[in-house]
Amino acid sequence: MALAVIPGLGSVGPMELLILLTIILLLFGAKRIPELAKGLGTGIREFRKGTSGQEEKDELNEKEKEGALAGGAGDAKDSARMHEETAHEEHASKHAEERDDERVDQGAKRAEQNL
Repeated sequence: MALAVIPGLGSVGPMELLILLTIILLLFGAKRIPELAKGLGTGIREFRKGTSGQEEKDELNEKEKEGALAGGAGDAKDSARMHEETAHEEHASKHAEERDDERVDQGAKRAEQNL
């Protein structure tokens, strides 16, 4: 299995990949690699949502649901409760994003310290 990464420099074989993986393991440590992979996956997922407009569709669906509850035969208490739950979920998701950002920042600092 040989991959030509840069023309004229040859190929990357299994031995080179093994050496590269060993260096990455030494730089970041066994505990940090899964966290980095999770952060990378989350970032890719958010990027895809942003480019496909999925987030806008979700917001429109939520607004339609709120409008149907408020304008329909539902109680004012139900619409207020729905609004509180939505606000709580938004707060929780923002808090989770902040924690993920902090972890990424800490990882970057550790990587800089290791260099």
